[in-house]
Amino acid sequence: MRSVKTVAILGALLLAGCASQSHKQHEPRQQTPLTKAPPAKVAQAWSLFTENAAHSYGVDQKLVEAIISVESGGNPTVVSRSNAIGLMQIKASTAGREVYRVQGRRGQPSSAELRDPVKNIDIGTAYLKILQDQSLAGIRDPKTLRYATIVSYANGAGALLRTFSRDRDRAIAMINAMTPEAFYQHVQEKHPAAQAPRYLWKVTTAYRTI
Repeated sequence: MRSVKTVAILGALLLAGCASQSHKQHEPRQQTPLTKAPPAKVAQAWSLFTENAAHSYGVDQKLVEAIISVESGGNPTVVSRSNAIGLMQIKASTAGREVYRVQGRRGQPSSAELRDPVKNIDIGTAYLKILQDQSLAGIRDPKTLRYATIVSYANGAGALLRTFSRDRDRAIAMINAMTPEAFYQHVQEKHPAAQAPRYLWKVTTAYRTI
Protein backbone atom coordinates (compact mmCIF):
# COMPACT_ATOMS: atom_id res chain seq x y z
CA MET A 1 0.00 0.00 0.00
CA ARG A 2 2.85 2.38 0.85
CA SER A 3 4.51 1.78 -2.51
CA VAL A 4 1.27 2.53 -4.34
CA LYS A 5 0.89 5.81 -2.45
CA THR A 6 4.52 6.68 -3.16
CA VAL A 7 3.91 6.19 -6.88
CA ALA A 8 0.79 8.33 -6.62
CA ILE A 9 2.72 11.11 -4.87
CA LEU A 10 5.51 11.06 -7.44
CA GLY A 11 3.01 11.07 -10.30
CA ALA A 12 1.11 13.96 -8.78
CA LEU A 13 4.25 15.99 -8.18
CA LEU A 14 5.42 15.36 -11.72
CA LEU A 15 2.13 16.57 -13.13
CA ALA A 16 2.16 19.56 -10.80
CA GLY A 17 5.60 20.45 -12.12
CA CYS A 18 4.29 20.25 -15.66
CA ALA A 19 1.45 22.57 -14.69
CA SER A 20 3.85 25.19 -13.35
CA GLN A 21 5.92 25.06 -16.52
CA SER A 22 2.90 25.29 -18.81
CA HIS A 23 0.92 28.01 -17.09
CA LYS A 24 0.16 29.80 -20.35
CA GLN A 25 -1.09 26.69 -22.09
CA HIS A 26 -4.71 26.70 -23.25
CA GLU A 27 -6.16 23.41 -24.41
CA PRO A 28 -9.78 23.65 -25.55
CA ARG A 29 -11.37 20.28 -25.01
CA GLN A 30 -12.38 18.76 -28.32
CA GLN A 31 -13.22 15.28 -27.04
CA THR A 32 -14.31 13.77 -23.79
CA PRO A 33 -11.40 13.17 -21.40
CA LEU A 34 -12.80 9.68 -20.83
CA THR A 35 -11.12 8.75 -24.11
CA LYS A 36 -7.76 9.91 -22.77
CA ALA A 37 -7.40 8.05 -19.47
CA PRO A 38 -9.51 5.40 -17.71
CA PRO A 39 -11.26 6.83 -14.64
CA ALA A 40 -9.60 4.28 -12.34
CA LYS A 41 -6.13 5.46 -13.41
CA VAL A 42 -7.07 9.09 -12.97
CA ALA A 43 -8.43 8.31 -9.50
CA GLN A 44 -5.26 6.48 -8.51
CA ALA A 45 -3.01 9.31 -9.72
CA TRP A 46 -4.72 11.89 -7.51
CA SER A 47 -5.98 9.67 -4.67
CA LEU A 48 -3.92 11.28 -1.90
CA PHE A 49 -5.26 14.73 -2.66
CA THR A 50 -8.84 13.65 -3.28
CA GLU A 51 -8.83 11.58 -0.09
CA ASN A 52 -7.67 14.55 1.99
CA ALA A 53 -10.18 16.96 0.46
CA ALA A 54 -13.07 14.50 0.64
CA HIS A 55 -12.34 13.77 4.29
CA SER A 56 -11.97 17.47 5.10
CA TYR A 57 -15.33 18.46 3.58
CA GLY A 58 -17.31 15.26 4.09
CA VAL A 59 -17.77 14.62 0.37
CA ASP A 60 -17.74 11.26 -1.44
CA GLN A 61 -14.17 10.75 -2.66
CA LYS A 62 -15.31 8.71 -5.67
CA LEU A 63 -17.53 11.58 -6.76
CA VAL A 64 -14.59 13.99 -6.69
CA GLU A 65 -12.47 11.54 -8.68
CA ALA A 66 -15.22 10.89 -11.23
CA ILE A 67 -15.63 14.62 -11.84
CA ILE A 68 -11.87 15.02 -12.29
CA SER A 69 -11.88 12.16 -14.79
CA VAL A 70 -14.64 13.69 -16.89
CA GLU A 71 -13.64 17.35 -16.56
CA SER A 72 -9.92 17.10 -17.28
CA GLY A 73 -8.95 13.47 -17.76
CA GLY A 74 -6.53 14.00 -14.88
CA ASN A 75 -4.58 16.75 -16.67
CA PRO A 76 -4.00 19.72 -14.32
CA THR A 77 -2.90 22.05 -17.15
CA VAL A 78 -6.19 22.03 -19.06
CA VAL A 79 -7.90 25.40 -19.58
CA SER A 80 -11.20 25.49 -21.43
CA ARG A 81 -12.46 28.12 -23.84
CA SER A 82 -14.62 29.52 -21.03
CA ASN A 83 -11.53 29.75 -18.77
CA ALA A 84 -12.39 26.79 -16.55
CA ILE A 85 -9.06 25.73 -15.12
CA GLY A 86 -7.33 22.59 -13.95
CA LEU A 87 -8.33 19.17 -12.72
CA MET A 88 -11.89 20.03 -11.72
CA GLN A 89 -12.28 22.75 -14.40
CA ILE A 90 -13.11 25.53 -11.96
CA LYS A 91 -14.12 29.00 -13.06
CA ALA A 92 -12.61 31.54 -10.70
CA SER A 93 -15.46 34.03 -11.12
CA THR A 94 -18.24 31.56 -10.29
CA ALA A 95 -17.43 28.43 -8.28
CA GLY A 96 -14.11 29.86 -7.09
CA ARG A 97 -15.68 33.10 -5.91
CA GLU A 98 -18.50 31.23 -4.16
CA VAL A 99 -16.05 29.02 -2.25
CA TYR A 100 -14.07 32.08 -1.17
CA ARG A 101 -17.28 33.80 -0.03
CA VAL A 102 -18.41 30.85 2.08
CA GLN A 103 -14.93 30.54 3.57
CA GLY A 104 -14.95 34.22 4.53
CA ARG A 105 -12.31 35.22 2.00
CA ARG A 106 -12.40 38.15 -0.38
CA GLY A 107 -12.19 37.98 -4.13
CA GLN A 108 -11.58 34.80 -6.05
CA PRO A 109 -8.77 32.30 -6.62
CA SER A 110 -6.04 33.23 -9.07
CA SER A 111 -5.30 31.23 -12.19
CA ALA A 112 -2.08 30.07 -10.54
CA GLU A 113 -4.01 28.71 -7.58
CA LEU A 114 -6.39 26.82 -9.83
CA ARG A 115 -3.49 25.29 -11.74
CA ASP A 116 -2.14 23.91 -8.46
CA PRO A 117 -3.61 20.37 -8.20
CA VAL A 118 -3.92 20.45 -4.41
CA LYS A 119 -5.72 23.81 -4.35
CA ASN A 120 -7.84 22.96 -7.36
CA ILE A 121 -9.11 19.77 -5.76
CA ASP A 122 -9.67 21.53 -2.46
CA ILE A 123 -11.71 24.33 -4.04
CA GLY A 124 -13.66 21.94 -6.27
CA THR A 125 -14.51 19.68 -3.35
CA ALA A 126 -15.49 22.66 -1.21
CA TYR A 127 -17.86 23.71 -3.99
CA LEU A 128 -19.45 20.25 -4.05
CA LYS A 129 -20.01 20.59 -0.31
CA ILE A 130 -21.66 24.00 -0.80
CA LEU A 131 -24.00 22.54 -3.41
CA GLN A 132 -25.00 19.67 -1.16
CA ASP A 133 -25.37 21.64 2.07
CA GLN A 134 -27.00 24.75 0.64
CA SER A 135 -28.49 24.65 -2.84
CA LEU A 136 -29.53 20.97 -2.68
CA ALA A 137 -30.14 20.74 1.06
CA GLY A 138 -33.13 18.56 1.89
CA ILE A 139 -32.66 15.88 -0.76
CA ARG A 140 -32.86 12.74 1.31
CA ASP A 141 -31.79 9.85 -0.91
CA PRO A 142 -27.95 9.69 -1.17
CA LYS A 143 -28.02 8.44 -4.75
CA THR A 144 -30.45 11.15 -5.86
CA LEU A 145 -28.30 13.73 -4.08
CA ARG A 146 -25.26 12.47 -5.97
CA TYR A 147 -27.07 12.77 -9.29
CA ALA A 148 -28.29 16.27 -8.38
CA THR A 149 -24.79 17.32 -7.32
CA ILE A 150 -23.31 16.14 -10.61
CA VAL A 151 -25.82 18.08 -12.69
CA SER A 152 -25.52 21.17 -10.49
CA TYR A 153 -21.72 21.13 -10.65
CA ALA A 154 -21.84 21.54 -14.41
CA ASN A 155 -24.99 23.60 -14.98
CA GLY A 156 -25.98 25.14 -11.65
CA ALA A 157 -28.47 24.06 -9.00
CA GLY A 158 -30.99 26.73 -9.96
CA ALA A 159 -31.45 25.40 -13.48
CA LEU A 160 -31.98 21.90 -12.09
CA LEU A 161 -34.49 22.88 -9.41
CA ARG A 162 -36.50 25.00 -11.84
CA THR A 163 -37.22 21.89 -13.92
CA PHE A 164 -39.42 20.89 -10.98
CA SER A 165 -40.69 24.21 -9.61
CA ARG A 166 -39.66 27.83 -9.22
CA ASP A 167 -40.32 27.38 -5.52
CA ARG A 168 -37.24 25.73 -4.00
CA ASP A 169 -39.05 23.91 -1.19
CA ARG A 170 -41.61 22.50 -3.59
CA ALA A 171 -38.85 21.40 -5.97
CA ILE A 172 -37.04 19.55 -3.17
CA ALA A 173 -40.30 17.90 -2.09
CA MET A 174 -40.96 16.75 -5.66
CA ILE A 175 -37.43 15.32 -5.89
CA ASN A 176 -37.90 13.46 -2.61
CA ALA A 177 -41.06 11.88 -3.98
CA MET A 178 -39.01 10.31 -6.80
CA THR A 179 -36.80 7.27 -6.92
CA PRO A 180 -33.19 7.93 -7.94
CA GLU A 181 -33.92 6.25 -11.26
CA ALA A 182 -36.92 8.51 -11.90
CA PHE A 183 -34.84 11.57 -11.03
CA TYR A 184 -32.09 10.45 -13.43
CA GLN A 185 -34.68 10.03 -16.20
CA HIS A 186 -36.18 13.42 -15.40
CA VAL A 187 -32.80 15.06 -16.01
CA GLN A 188 -32.43 13.18 -19.28
CA GLU A 189 -35.80 14.43 -20.51
CA LYS A 190 -36.40 17.81 -18.86
CA HIS A 191 -33.14 19.66 -18.24
CA PRO A 192 -32.91 22.72 -20.52
CA ALA A 193 -29.13 22.46 -21.00
CA ALA A 194 -28.40 20.04 -23.80
CA GLN A 195 -25.13 18.91 -22.24
CA ALA A 196 -26.61 18.17 -18.79
CA PRO A 197 -27.98 14.67 -19.53
CA ARG A 198 -24.73 13.58 -21.15
CA TYR A 199 -22.63 15.05 -18.35
CA LEU A 200 -24.68 13.16 -15.77
CA TRP A 201 -24.22 9.98 -17.77
CA LYS A 202 -20.45 10.48 -18.15
CA VAL A 203 -19.76 11.23 -14.49
CA THR A 204 -22.04 8.41 -13.34
CA THR A 205 -20.27 5.99 -15.68
CA ALA A 206 -16.87 7.12 -14.39
CA TYR A 207 -18.11 6.81 -10.77
CA ARG A 208 -19.13 3.20 -11.35
CA THR A 209 -15.74 2.24 -12.77
CA ILE A 210 -13.57 3.76 -10.03
